[in-house]
Formats: sequence, structure tokens, C-alpha cells
Amino acid sequence: SVFNRKTGEPPLINGWIPYLGKALIFRKDAFKFLLDQQKKLGDIFTVHIAGRYITFIMDPFQYVYVIRNSKQLEFHEFANKMASKTFDYPALSKGKFPDLKENLHRIYQYLQGKPLDIISDHMMKNLQDIFEWKCSQATDWETEKMYKFCCSVMFEASFVTLYGRVPAADGHKVISEIRDKFIKFDASFPYLAANIPIELLGATKKVRKELIHHFLLQNMTKWLGGSKVVQARQDIFEKYELLGDYDKAAHHFAFLWASVGNTIPATFWAMYYLLRHPEALAAVRDEIDHLLQSTGQKRGPTYNIHLTREQLDNLVYLESALNESLRMCSSSMNIRISQEDFVLKLEGNQEVVLRKGDWIALYPQILHMDPEVYEDPKEYKFDRYIENGKKKTTFYKAGRKLKYFLMPFGSGISMCPGRFLAMNEMKMFLFILLSHFDVELAENKAVRLDNSRMGLGILLPDVDIAFRYKLRS
Repeated sequence: SVFNRKTGEPPLINGWIPYLGKALIFRKDAFKFLLDQQKKLGDIFTVHIAGRYITFIMDPFQYVYVIRNSKQLEFHEFANKMASKTFDYPALSKGKFPDLKENLHRIYQYLQGKPLDIISDHMMKNLQDIFEWKCSQATDWETEKMYKFCCSVMFEASFVTLYGRVPAADGHKVISEIRDKFIKFDASFPYLAANIPIELLGATKKVRKELIHHFLLQNMTKWLGGSKVVQARQDIFEKYELLGDYDKAAHHFAFLWASVGNTIPATFWAMYYLLRHPEALAAVRDEIDHLLQSTGQKRGPTYNIHLTREQLDNLVYLESALNESLRMCSSSMNIRISQEDFVLKLEGNQEVVLRKGDWIALYPQILHMDPEVYEDPKEYKFDRYIENGKKKTTFYKAGRKLKYFLMPFGSGISMCPGRFLAMNEMKMFLFILLSHFDVELAENKAVRLDNSRMGLGILLPDVDIAFRYKLRS
């Protein structure tokens, strides 16, 4: 039922059960639900979901008006609330922890520019070491499950790059124990994000506590060769006396989740789609081999490959294939919260009357799957982001050029600060995989998106699939 509201307020869709609103339907398939409402009500409408009023802006040409209004439309407070609950650290209140939020935010400079090159170099070296440790025996075909493989390699590479090596003889074992707990915790993440009390989620609370304990200072000081970014975070936490040891550890754990929670499934999809499409695999591998030849580097597990930022950036087919899989598997809701009663002015003299506390949401998956922007959006086209051998950055809808056409990392103030490192890391994973190994699917079954993370980032696969690899001759 659609209710009329104050003048200028968008049409409101209410559910029958007042508190749950449309939560249950939304939960099941947000994408379909939003498209249905758009057909009925147009590009702007409000949905009552679990006690919240969320106004969806469906027209991508209007995104810019939401994104640039960061004064009235706030994001960090909401994100901090959700994170402190999910990862069990105290809310970043101004009174108790003055400037902590700003100080932590400033550290993200270590994830771009020159410092990004340093951390990327370490990541490349660590990825190669892990591949060598995992795969150097693969003179004949080895078969593994693909998601498990991506998870194992990416988790360890990220962990070692950010936090350092675990010097014990069984370093790999320690990290894989942390990884197994991480996977258990991560399975409950959508429920925690939906505000379901952790007490109702079986062993999740115990697992979370164990994970956080790994990041207590006495454990972290034993790890060798961690990153500047984690060191800088540690230094900041030391300045806050009201932040307990457990709280600091919880912050480190949250950072780990942010580093791998979406990168692992995104790496899986990039690899899966390449293996499903032989012409894509051939084009990307060809580009990789060409780069190695032109820089005089040999491929194979015993050689250390070094890539500069320019070289990584110039792998246009690799980047396009990766972007195309991100287009197909990302589903994040970009949320802003109105800080006051105000009128949001949009293009074409449209206005949205907002009340303090109302949510505004962009849902870029709708844009990613828009047949007007992307022809045959359900098809994987590895060269969709290439034009005449160069990166393609002009996409149109209704004959107009779009400012935003691919948004797997959020937008504006809510944009993922680690996006450059994440892209580099996924490119490097695929680079090493394809330069060292012949890879193919070992079973023929369709892997679909599991929708339980709709709105939260990269969707996971609904099943795992076997693939095989051996050293390239």
C-alpha cells in the first residue's frame, strides 16, 4: 500500500507488519523488489524497512546530488555504529575518544600514492611466496575447490602483508586457524549487520572473541614485518587511555575484516568468470605474457616478478575483466542519513523533502544491471571496459553520459579507502596464477550469486566449484 505524505515527500511503501515493514521481502531479493517499485512509483520512493524510512534514488543521474551533499547527508556515524556493534569495540564517541575517528581516517593515506606502491610490492612478494609454497609441487594436475583456494591464498597474503609473518615454524598453520575462525564469523556477518543480537547466532560470539584475542598487543608484537598502516593504527590507539587492550584488538580485527571480507569473494568471481570464458582467459594471459617478455622477466615460481604501478595499470584486459566481474557480483547499498529536516534539490527541479534521521540510499546494482547502460547485462563480457585498446570510461543512458557507471566500492564519503590496494591485490593474484599455471574448471556446474549479502558488498557464490592447475610448461 502506498501512502501519501507531506507535500514533497516521496511516495511511501509500507509493509503489513508495522515494525518489519518490507524487510522480509527486501531481504529475499532487494534487486527485484526495488525494480518493481521503480516501475510502479518512479525513480524516487521511500520504503519502510524494519522501523526505518529509506528513500531510494534510482536514477543514476541524480546520484551526484546525494554524493555531493555530504554536509546534510552523513555516513560515518552510521558506519561507526554498525562497525562497533559488529566487531565489538566501543562506539567512537567524541567525549571519550576525541578525534579518534579523524586520526584513523588520516591513516588511509598509507593506502594510496607512494606508500601504496610499497605495500603493493610486499603484497606481490607475499602472494608469490604463498603460491610457491602451495603450488610448486604441481608438476601434474592438482585439483582444488576454487573458493577455498582463493580464500586461502588471499587471506594469508593480506594477513602477512598487513600484520606481518607469524615466525613460528607452523606460521602457515597459525594463519589458517585464524582463517577458519574468520570464515565462521563472516558467515554470520549479514545477520550482525542486520542488527540481530550476536547471542542468537550460535558460536559466533565465542569465535569473535577468539579472533579478537589474536590481535592483542602481546600477540601482535611477535609478528614480523607488518605494514606502515597497521603500525600507524597501533600508535594512535596507544594515545587513548580509555581504549582497553581488548578494544584495540577489536579495532585491528575490524580492519582485517575490511581488508579481506569483500576481496576474497571478488577474487573468486574474477577467476571463475575467466575460467568460464576461454577467449577472456586467452586475452588476459596473452597480455600478461607480453608484459613479462617486454620487461625481460621470466615466469615460473622460482622467479621473482616485480610490477610497477604503471605496468599494473596498463594491463587493460586484466582490469576490464576484473571490473566486469565486479559489475556482476557487487551489491552494496550506499547509505546517507539526513542530519536535519531539509529539502534535497535534484536535477530537473525535483525536490525531496527529508526529515531528520531519514535514510537516503543508492543501490548501484540496479545501474550495473541496466540494459540501457550495459548491453546484455547478465552476460560476462571481459572487454566491456575497453575501447580501441584503451580503457573505456564513457557510458551512456538515454543518450547522456554517466558520471557514475561502476560503483563496487561505494561513493563519495563512503567510498572504500582500501580500494586501490584491493584492485592491485586482485590483479596480482590473477597475474601470478595465469603466468605460472595452466588452469581450468574441473567440473561443469553453474555457480550462482548467493543473495544473503545483498546491500552489503560482494555477493558470495552459492556453491564452490572444483578447478585444476599445473605449472605451465
